[in-house]
Amino acid sequence: MELKGKKVLVTGSDGFIGSHLVEALLREGCTVKAFVYYNSFNSWGWLDSFPKEKLDQIEIFTGDVRDPNGVRTAVKGCDIVFHLAALIAIPYSYHSPDSYVDTNIKGTLNILQACKDFQVEKLLVTSTSEVYGTARYVPIDEKHPKQGQSPYSATKIGADHMAESFYRSFNVPVTIVRPFNTYGPRQSARAVIPTIISQLLNGKKEIKLGALHPTRDLLFVEDTANAFVEIAKSDDTNGKEINIATNNEISIGDLAQNIIDIINPDAKIITDEERLRPDKSEVERLYGDNAQIKELTNWTPNHSLKEGLKATIEWFGIKENLNNYKADIYNV
Repeated sequence: MELKGKKVLVTGSDGFIGSHLVEALLREGCTVKAFVYYNSFNSWGWLDSFPKEKLDQIEIFTGDVRDPNGVRTAVKGCDIVFHLAALIAIPYSYHSPDSYVDTNIKGTLNILQACKDFQVEKLLVTSTSEVYGTARYVPIDEKHPKQGQSPYSATKIGADHMAESFYRSFNVPVTIVRPFNTYGPRQSARAVIPTIISQLLNGKKEIKLGALHPTRDLLFVEDTANAFVEIAKSDDTNGKEINIATNNEISIGDLAQNIIDIINPDAKIITDEERLRPDKSEVERLYGDNAQIKELTNWTPNHSLKEGLKATIEWFGIKENLNNYKADIYNV
C-alpha cells in the first residue's frame, strides 16, 4: 500500500511512540489527524513540543477513546488508523485495573467498531510484549503462549483477541502490532531508561531501581515508528500478529551500568523496595523474534543500543526536556 496522500488517524499521538509515529507519517506524505486525550489544560502532550511549521501540517482531534461517539467522529473519512492510545504503566494497573479495562479493552472495541462501520483500508492495533509474560522459550515468536502477569498485560491480551475477532468475524483489515521495549526521547518517566538517566543528570549518586536481573529486548523509538509504517505499507500483514523486536536482550542491571558509565561512573545502584513488582507479576525475560516482520516487510532496526542510548541521553541533556521529569520521586 502506498501511504503518500492517505488520510491517517493516530490515536495516542500525544504520547511517546505516537508522537514519533506522527513525524514518520508526515515524512511519508500522509495527511495526519492526531487524536489526543482531551484535558482542561488543552495540552497536546508531546505534540506541543513540535515546531509550528510541523504542527500546521497536523489536524488535531481532542477526545477520549472510551467515548464511542468521539471515536466515530475521529475515524470518519480516514483511510488508515493507527491505534496506540492506552494506559500502559504496570504499577498503576495494580491499584486501578478498572481504568485499564475501560481504556485498553473498551477503547479498542470502539476503534474496531468505527473502523468496521466506515470500512477503513487498514487498522493497526498496538499490542505489547508484556502479553507473553516471562519467556517460556526464546526468542519469543508470535506463537508463544500469552500470560497476563499484570492487569495491564491482561487488558492488552483482551484487546488483542478483540481485534482478532473483528478480523475473523467481519473481515476488518486489522494487524496486531507488538513492539518489545521501546525507548528514546519523550519516553514517560515511569519507564526504566528515563528513570536512570533523569536521576543521573540531576546529580544523584545513588540510583534507585527495582529488580536488576530481568532482561528486555530494547528498541529505539525511531525504529519502532518505522516498523509501524512498514507494516502499514505491506499487503501481507492483515490478520497477523507481528513482533517488533531486535533479537537481543540485556538485563536491567547491565543496562543501568552502561548508562552510569556514560554519565557518571561514580554513581551506584541501590534497590528500592517500592519499585519491586510482586514475584509472580515480574516478567523475568523478554527476548523477541523478528523473523516474521522481516519476512513480510522491508523493516530492519537501524540503531544499535549504544547509538540509541547516546541519542536518548543527549535529548535528556537539554534542560527544558529534563525539566519535564521528576527524578526525586517514583513515577508509577
